[in-house]
Amino acid sequence: MNEIILSNICPPVLSECGQLAAAEPFYHMDRTAGFNVLIYVTDGAIYVTEDGTDYAVGAGEMLFLKSGIRHYGRSEIQKGTRWYYLHFCDNIKEPKCMDESCSARAFKKSAALPKKLSGLKNSRIERMIERYIDYFYSDDPMKLWNINVRLFELLTQIAVYNDSEEPHLSDKICVYLSANYAKPFSAAALEKEFYLSYKYMAAVFKREKNMTMQQYHTSVRMNNARRLLRSTFMSVSEVAAAVGYSDALYFSRMFRASEGMCPSAYRKTAVERI
Repeated sequence: MNEIILSNICPPVLSECGQLAAAEPFYHMDRTAGFNVLIYVTDGAIYVTEDGTDYAVGAGEMLFLKSGIRHYGRSEIQKGTRWYYLHFCDNIKEPKCMDESCSARAFKKSAALPKKLSGLKNSRIERMIERYIDYFYSDDPMKLWNINVRLFELLTQIAVYNDSEEPHLSDKICVYLSANYAKPFSAAALEKEFYLSYKYMAAVFKREKNMTMQQYHTSVRMNNARRLLRSTFMSVSEVAAAVGYSDALYFSRMFRASEGMCPSAYRKTAVERI
């Protein structure tokens, strides 16, 4: 199977990464690379043969090719195919301290990267790959320090990935809304984040959470408002702004509807409970 082994003692090192699109039909090059290859296809299909085994990698699928093993194309890759790629090298030298008496050996862990994964469209793995490559081309001055750390994190998530453990769509939406509670609720932003229609997401969320996405968004805002009222000296207007309301009077009405009392009264009763 030509598996690639990931080790937490000797993490991999990035060589190159990016996104490509086929402007014309072509065959995968014939080579024996000195690096491992991750291919993740977003549109179309990649056809590649490794060590006599043919692989067809369609949209939402990932394939790993092992360093030092010949791979090449037997079937034509069609125009319009798009894919992400990462080239990375095994850092196979263990630290000199890793002898039999080294206590760090007790924490040594390794895992085989899957040869091929399917069903990754709109998954957290797909989003991690996109963000990793965006980061590679960013202007972050710390990039050279962070890029291999992030590579190890990405490959670790792939190594332990199990689509049965992938959170439900409603749980993913909850995470997104919780992280963006101070921003106005936006159907367009949700569609851009999840590549799904708002109507579909609204129906799934309502079925799985027994509330609307707007109701959940408001509940997260109110939870944070209660926290700020209890734990800070911020004014009601400042709390309103911090949780995303530009109108303090409207915030107070929303808070009263949620808690049965105005923000100042809630703050007083919270202090009295101490």
